[in-house]
Formats: sequence, structure tokens, C-alpha cells
Amino acid sequence: MTKWTLNEIAEATDGVIYDAENQGVSISNISFDSRNLSEGSLFVPLIAERNGHEYIDSAIQNGASAAFWSEDIEKAPKNFPIIQVKDTLQALQQFAKWYLKKVNPKVVGITGSNGKTTTKDMTDAVLSAKYKTHKTVGNFNNHIGLPYTILEMPADTEAIILEMGMSQADEIRVLSILAEPNVAVITMIGESHIEFFGSRNGIADAKMEIIDGLKPDGVLIYPGEEPLLAERTAILPEERVRTFGRTDKENLYATKIEVKSRSTEFSVNLAPELKITLPTPGEYNVQNALAAILVGIEFGISIKASAEKLEQFQLTKNRLEWIEGFNGSQLLNDAYNASPSSMKAVLNYFATIETNGKKIVVLGDILELGELSEELHRDVAASIDAASIDYLILYGEKMRTVYNEVKGSFNLEKIRHFSGEKNPMVDYLRKIIQSEDIVLLKSSLGTNILEVVEKLKEKTLM
Repeated sequence: MTKWTLNEIAEATDGVIYDAENQGVSISNISFDSRNLSEGSLFVPLIAERNGHEYIDSAIQNGASAAFWSEDIEKAPKNFPIIQVKDTLQALQQFAKWYLKKVNPKVVGITGSNGKTTTKDMTDAVLSAKYKTHKTVGNFNNHIGLPYTILEMPADTEAIILEMGMSQADEIRVLSILAEPNVAVITMIGESHIEFFGSRNGIADAKMEIIDGLKPDGVLIYPGEEPLLAERTAILPEERVRTFGRTDKENLYATKIEVKSRSTEFSVNLAPELKITLPTPGEYNVQNALAAILVGIEFGISIKASAEKLEQFQLTKNRLEWIEGFNGSQLLNDAYNASPSSMKAVLNYFATIETNGKKIVVLGDILELGELSEELHRDVAASIDAASIDYLILYGEKMRTVYNEVKGSFNLEKIRHFSGEKNPMVDYLRKIIQSEDIVLLKSSLGTNILEVVEKLKEKTLM
């Protein structure tokens, strides 16, 4: 377990220690939630909708050993170790940057409209063939989560894989400058958060911020068939870029792709005789694997070693996972996140699955599409193949556009639109789901279709 002294933390953050009698306190973890503390915790009172300083008493009662403080020192608790800093969030980021330099692992930064979590998981698996790794957990991929991930890193870490998310311009720049990656990966340019950027061009500009902190000899890995990135990477020397994709114009491309219900097999141009198996379905996941393999090559890991690790990598929960459903059904849960691109990709994959039962598709609203929402939902509708789906269930006001576009292609008994309370939709699904049926559930997290997933996991009707 990593331990820091108050003096180390104060030096890293340009802070001043108060309550000198307790300077011998040892800090072993960080928390910005006053309810989630233990002995050795440093409480970081962030200022957002609520001022975290208001919870200092709760933090002390719950076991905090010290705290950052950016308000008037006279308001700080007495007889309790305080490190006064100019800004608590900035101090958290400074402390993370200091610790990252101290441990000095190889750093991989990953961003993209879709696929960054899967690519992170695959890259972690690949690099574990040679290094002791640490990676972003859950959705800790923003200006708070990324420094927290770094500070959770064991002191013997040799490679850290950091997912970098965004919802507006300049966010990736901050994360990249903090992390200073040896290798940066852009998985793809899609439509996620287009509400805040106006166009895919704006999204591409924001994703390219990942090179702002790239080490002077660092490498950028990106999909070479994306023209928006090809234009923007022209500023980098040829030796500092690597591309992946589907054509022989890329540094690494896939051949002989075979998608199965629970796995995907493919080969690559640099090792044509080697069959690589992913324990997750979908041709689009091959793209994520190519990016991970390229990261491995940069760090001296053979494609054969990468293939062995990819065969057993663990995908983050709720990302295209098969789950045993009630009544002998199978649920394909991909309800953690959605964009038009990812929804169309999983629909195309689901259409190829062979089953003895029915195919049931549950789609929820795609959020943060702004003025383009109706147009992009209509685009999703064009990808729905009524001939390959037995039942289509749509949820949310934005999915009404999809319903209106495709209802003419379905028997009206086999297409439904719901909004608001989810229990009527769950009841309907329970009536139609039978043994051997497969059910795809895909939506943006904000619609909480995960609640429906949980109710359909039950083995018996309640």
C-alpha cells in the first residue's frame, strides 16, 4: 500500500500544513466523498453543486486523517491536519501529476466517441503480458476521476492505461497535459456529445487535444480510414503516428474476420497465420483490438503474446455482456452507453446471430445529440432490419422518431413504444420472452435501461 506524508502532499500541491502536532499522519488513500473514508484517508472537499467544505465534520466522523482546504483557514476544524491549497481540485490534479512522475510508469491515454472503455480493457490485457498494469475503473475518466485513478495506482505499477472522456472542449487537453502519455489512442470519431460540439468536425478537434500532453517522442494511434483524423494528424511526423483499420493502407489491419454469437475471430496482416479470438462478439470490436495490439507493439509485446491475452480479457460490466435471463432467455446487455454509431453496429451484429428462439430488441433514447437528435435517431431507424427482428421495443421520447419511421415494416403486435414509468414495458417483455429467446438491450445510461436489465435477469416471474 502506497503511503504519503503530509509534507510530501504539501510540497506536491504548493500547500501549507496546519496543526503541526499531527504532521506525522500517514495518508494511504484519497476520497472526495465524506461518506466513503477510512483511516489514512485524505478528504478532498470539491466545490461543485455543493461546497465540499460543508462536509468536513462528516468526513472527520467517518475516519478522515487529513483534508485539503481552500477556504479561510479560520473556518477549518481545529486539532485536525489541514493542507491549505489555492484550489482543492487543482491540488488533487497536482498531487496526481507528482505521484505519476514519482512512479514513472509507461502511460497510455485512450479517448474516442465509442470503444474507449473496451479498448482500455483490451490494452490492459495486452500490456499485462509484460508489465504490471493499472487502469481506469468504471467511468472515472474525467478531470476528477483521472487524477483519482492515478492516485489509486500501486507504487510498483509499470504501465497505466487511462481512459479520457469529455463533454466539452478543452477537457481532453487538461487530462493529456496531466498524464503526459507515451502513447495516445483515438478509437473513433462518432456523434457522442455532438450537442456540445455542433458537428463531427468539432468532436474531432476535441479528441485531437490528446496530443497536447503527448511526450516529445510519443506516438498517436488512430483509425486511418477516418478522414477527419487523417487531416489533423498531418502536423505530426510520420514516425509518430500508427494507424489501424480495414484496408492495406493502414499499419495494422484485420483479415479473415468471423463473428460468432459469443466471440470474434480474425487475423492481422503482420501475423497472417495467427488466429486471434476475442471473447466478445461484434466486428467493431476488432477495431478496438487492433488499437490495443498496436499499443503492445510500441511497448515490445509480440502479436502472439497479445493474442494470448486478448483471448481471456475481461470486458467492463454492462458493455456487450451476455446474461442469463428469466424463463431460459439470454440477455445481451449493452445499456451503459449509446451513440448512433454504436447502436447501428450492435444492431448489425445482432442481426447475424442464429437462434432457435425469438430475437427481441429493446432500444432506449440516445442522449446529448442536441439539434441533430431527430435526424440521428432517424438514421438509426434506417439500420433496423425488420426481417431479422421478431419484436422491437422502443423506450423514451426520442425513440418515438424511430417508432414512426419503422412501424410500417412491423406487425403492429410486435412493435411497441413506451416512455415514462418502465414497469409496463417490463411487464410486456415478461409476457413475450420465452425459452431460447435472445434479447438485446441498448441505450444511453441516462435512460436507466439497466433497471430493466436487472428485472429481466430474475429467474422466475414475481
